[in-house]
Amino acid sequence: MQIQTATLGYPRIGKNREVKKALEAFWSGNLESKSLLKTVQQVEESNWQTQLEAGIDKIGVGDTTLYDHILDWLFRFGLIPERFQQFSGLERYFAMARGKEGIPALEMTKWFDTNYHYLVPEIPDQVLVADWSDFIERITRAQKILEKRAIPIVFGLCTLLRLSKLEMNIKKAISQFTPLYINLLTELKSLGITEVQIHEPALVLGDVNNWKEYYQAVYKSLALIGLDIHLVTYFDDLGESYNWVMELPVNAISLDFTRGRNLELIKTYGFPEDKHLGVGIVDARNIWQIHPEEIIPKLESIKEVIKNNEFTIQPSASLQFVPYDAKREKRLPLQLRNVLSFAEQKLQEVIFLARTITGENTKLEQESIKTSWSKFEEFNPVKQSVQERLKTLKIDDFQRSLSYGLRLDSQISLPLFPTTTIGSFPQTSEVRQLRMRYKRGELNQSEYEAAIDVQIAESIKLQEELGLDVLVHGEFERTDMVEFFGQQLSGFAFTENGWVQSYGSRYVRPPIIYGDVVRTAPMTVREFQVAQSLTEKPVKGMLTAPVTILNWSYPRTDISRSEQAFQIALALRDEVADLEAAGAKVIQVDEPALREGLPLKVERWNEYLSWAVDAFRLATAVAQPQTQIHTHMCYCEFGDIIKDIERLDADVISIENSRSNNQTLREITEGGYSHQVGNGVYDIHSPVVPTTEQILQQLRTGIANLPIKQIWVNPDCGLKTRRWSEVIPALKNMVEATKVLREEANMTVKK
Repeated sequence: MQIQTATLGYPRIGKNREVKKALEAFWSGNLESKSLLKTVQQVEESNWQTQLEAGIDKIGVGDTTLYDHILDWLFRFGLIPERFQQFSGLERYFAMARGKEGIPALEMTKWFDTNYHYLVPEIPDQVLVADWSDFIERITRAQKILEKRAIPIVFGLCTLLRLSKLEMNIKKAISQFTPLYINLLTELKSLGITEVQIHEPALVLGDVNNWKEYYQAVYKSLALIGLDIHLVTYFDDLGESYNWVMELPVNAISLDFTRGRNLELIKTYGFPEDKHLGVGIVDARNIWQIHPEEIIPKLESIKEVIKNNEFTIQPSASLQFVPYDAKREKRLPLQLRNVLSFAEQKLQEVIFLARTITGENTKLEQESIKTSWSKFEEFNPVKQSVQERLKTLKIDDFQRSLSYGLRLDSQISLPLFPTTTIGSFPQTSEVRQLRMRYKRGELNQSEYEAAIDVQIAESIKLQEELGLDVLVHGEFERTDMVEFFGQQLSGFAFTENGWVQSYGSRYVRPPIIYGDVVRTAPMTVREFQVAQSLTEKPVKGMLTAPVTILNWSYPRTDISRSEQAFQIALALRDEVADLEAAGAKVIQVDEPALREGLPLKVERWNEYLSWAVDAFRLATAVAQPQTQIHTHMCYCEFGDIIKDIERLDADVISIENSRSNNQTLREITEGGYSHQVGNGVYDIHSPVVPTTEQILQQLRTGIANLPIKQIWVNPDCGLKTRRWSEVIPALKNMVEATKVLREEANMTVKK
């Protein structure tokens, strides 16, 4: 039996964030487009070389992007909404990604259940004209470096349509797109390509049986080309679609064996003798080293099922979800570093497993891995204090002392349409330098805090001048809304170079949860007190909620996600109590990642939502009735979980609404949400400053959907990525629009 190795994609940001730096230099006018594209090309070719030197047999190529791989495919198909057709080239590309003055960008949302964000395609009812030249050039370069190992990655048609806003019916779209796919694959074949990966992650969604006829029609057509088609799925199992997917006319099928029930399915129904199996057995979305004693038996059972068929060992998905190289993390404890596996280590694991399953003696390597895990366990003992708290939790710990309706009148009095911001203000170079100097030891703690306090004072003064009603301290001391808290909690570790892409040029370093989580001291009280001492207006205490901290970290795999969420919730519960004792009348506990943690199959939702909502309630239920609890959610669909969002029992929820064309607000209204709502009135991910009239129009939509006493006014997300020159006029216009709306509302009342 021949066993090969493969990859399905690789980190695409550069080991030292070269793509981010080039993008931001280009946007600021300090880098030419040729230099930008050259940087991306250099990162891409370095990635190929790394995989080649690791010994990977089949290397997925073509997934590198300037901003978003879905946007790249929209460009190749000529899917340019009318509002962007006045632009061309990179100006058009980035207008679709980031917007232009008076022209909203494409909507952005979560990529399946990951923390990556993609741009939602808008597919108009028009004749399609494709241009594959950039993709073909990329594949041609890959062939020169990788030769026969280069396997083009093509984004699947059915998944593209499934994730899009369609202005034509699906059958018509299939009939228009399929010839274009045929042309692309034919051109690849003419280059000497013999195999292509077609990625169809939507095959794991719960409603995929509704798309059966479309998949069958598409792949029946593509099979006629005479090119080996490798159908790639990931993120979950195939579920009820397993049998008909196995019958599709493709040469190979990749399955994710790190999530879902694919192992059970393959044992129950077998695997077709005429197909090659891609075994996604190395977890592409977590950073822990494999446990050979767990994985090798799985591989042996798969080998038994497929008998003499060939199969490929590979990561479970693209490695874009993990950093580049754990060996670079010299500041982490050795016991922890030795059990971490980033992209380069996962390549080695793929090779190791292939060697092991083909009978090569790898016992010494297996013993070395086992020893690393043993030393890590000695380094990381259980913390009894948090275990005891978890055991003694009661029902009352999960609910406020008064219901929403009864506690409302005891909370702060504010004007109609209260104005606020989501929390963060611009992270200027001055602010970043302060943190770097403190980190290097050039400033002591007192000097650093004094400098941060100057930033807080300036932001409070600005907010008062603008006329905002509920203020924030600006979060200048925070690099990231998750990292900041993890750094002050036991059980978290942080990398220096562990960057991954969230969207575009927004990269994050997810914390690593490696042990029991305990709060050892107040985390946010000092900055809150400084800010509140400078104003008579209420200042929000600002926290990140437990499920978001969990979902935006690399979690442990030795205990359940629910237990980890409850440990974090207990730490935040103590912080809420301390903020309240320090005088906070409003405390915001952001939970933007609640929905992204949903399992991809609806039948598993209830279990997740039960503990996820309970974790939020555990963190916030300690608050007294007069304390107003806010939360914030962004870039996700709310309609199908609106009752669960209401069960959070937050007094106010602020939402992203500007890019969704008010769809989010409509979902909240139609779901009968009864608590207060902060309508995100402008898109902070775009550098465009909204006019007063544009914001007023957005606010009037809010009035049309919700009672006026339910409505707050705010941007759709935090402002840390924007410049002050964009933030100040935008907030000024937001406040002015709110004043107009208040006057209109008062006149209506008088009439």
